[in-house]
Amino acid sequence: MSSQELYDEIPSLDLADFTAGDPERKARFVQDLGRAFNQIGFVAIRNHGLTDELTQKLYHATKQFFSAPDEVKRKYERPDLNGQRGYIAKGKETAKGFKVADLKEFYHIGQPEPVSNMPANVLPDEYPEFSEATLKTYQTLENTGKQLLRAIALYLELPETYFDDKVKNGDSILRALHYFPLDPNTTPEGAVRAAAHGDINLITLLMGASADGLEVLRRDGKWIAITALPDQIVVNVGDMLDRLTNHKLKSTIHQVVNPPREKMNQSRYSIPFFMHPRGDMDLTSLASCIDLEHPKLYTDMTAGEFLNERLIELGLKKA
Repeated sequence: MSSQELYDEIPSLDLADFTAGDPERKARFVQDLGRAFNQIGFVAIRNHGLTDELTQKLYHATKQFFSAPDEVKRKYERPDLNGQRGYIAKGKETAKGFKVADLKEFYHIGQPEPVSNMPANVLPDEYPEFSEATLKTYQTLENTGKQLLRAIALYLELPETYFDDKVKNGDSILRALHYFPLDPNTTPEGAVRAAAHGDINLITLLMGASADGLEVLRRDGKWIAITALPDQIVVNVGDMLDRLTNHKLKSTIHQVVNPPREKMNQSRYSIPFFMHPRGDMDLTSLASCIDLEHPKLYTDMTAGEFLNERLIELGLKKA
């Protein structure tokens, strides 16, 4: 594919090509993944490790929790953790550059067994199925993410295990999202379920949502709808990986649009896994990604410094 061609839909790849032990299939997967992340920043992945049974349990438990009364959900709200664990209520997160909060509420799960200097998970006592399903999903998608990062490392001509120690005990987050039903007569002007944004992290792994709405901004300025098949997850580049590669791998702007008027009374559920490194990872752009045609774009900082900056911008942390 030439640099001038544009995607009408995101490429679909099979992770088994990378993990099966066939050098030719592995090399092809590496190049196909790298090309997709260079061109549009998104790809659909099969054989990702999530079973239908776990996915169904997870969505069932997520719907159960968010159907609870607000006073129950708010028991698990921890403002002192800057939105990094537990429940985050409606109206709390505003996309960078926007003045109106997103129309959503969500729940954050971190490392199942946190290390020192990392907050423990805040889990809802009333919903043990939610805790069990989210923790199992976290572990599954973290393992999948590690394989994808190995493929990315090879594409960048780095050692295959370049990212392994950087994401071990990392700040990754599983976010169970509820886009609540909307009233077209009272929804604030300009408010959408998730305003146009780039993700903060290295890569995001997203299982199929309960309804349409996700759109990706193509580089010619056209928004294209993203819908994963039932056996796929969608994976995209985050801002940290963009910084590390000096925009060679592209963190693409995306959004979740409001449904048509006749479907505004319906909830939408979505569960992304945001793969973060440890806070001490150096995000200084790789020298191999900088040349006369691609001058250095970003200032040097660690992953922790960048995350802190973005949490303040999102309104989840005070400056």
